Amino acid sequence: MRVDRGNGTVVALLDDGSVDTAPNMIAPDLNMPHTVRSVMREDWKLLSIMTGAAAAWAALMVGAAVVIASSTGNTAALDMMYAYPGY
Repeated sequence: MRVDRGNGTVVALLDDGSVDTAPNMIAPDLNMPHTVRSVMREDWKLLSIMTGAAAAWAALMVGAAVVIASSTGNTAALDMMYAYPGY
């Protein structure tokens, strides 16, 4: 047996020496399961927007933490914030 992808068929050599062909599709309207590549191809705009929104939200939260820590006047809070990535 071999698959002829160009013609979309499966070609089989039978025991009596004859050749048989069959279409290489179960059903033309069959919905195949999604792959990572097909999801990225269809939804790349939405995923890009969601990634950008998450990055903007994270930057906003880090900025808010810096403002709050620096506005308290307590240097211990500022030192804790800067030392946090060390943990």
